[in-house]
Amino acid sequence: MSGRASTGGATSASAAASAADTGADPREQSIGELLKQLSEETSTLVRQEMALARAELQQTGKQAGKGAGLLGGGAVVGLLAGIALTLTLIFLLDTFMKTWIAALIVTLLWGAVAALLALRGKKEIQEATPPAPQTVETVKTTPEAIRR
Repeated sequence: MSGRASTGGATSASAAASAADTGADPREQSIGELLKQLSEETSTLVRQEMALARAELQQTGKQAGKGAGLLGGGAVVGLLAGIALTLTLIFLLDTFMKTWIAALIVTLLWGAVAALLALRGKKEIQEATPPAPQTVETVKTTPEAIRR
């Protein structure tokens, strides 16, 4: 929210500075001067919104990169643990039945776990929020600010 507040504050400060530069009440300025001022303030607003979006995306990207690295490391170690667990289960079941039946049971068990994880992952991706919530919010309020 601090980004949004500073964006609005900078725009208001810019408008006040422009009015002070001309030394006149906006009602006393010519249409050309008002249009020039509107153009300058609009371009400033767009640049500030782009800077905010860029900063939010960079922050999110850095965090996601770090998380992806940790997730990759965890996946490798988890894979090794899964292989060890699979062999343990097959050897355990092998004491009660033929080896191929034990291996088939363990394979079906892992297939069911994989299906559940895939469904859960799909649901999480669908519920993801936009990557730049502050930018989305300030862009929604921009038309109102321009009308003022």
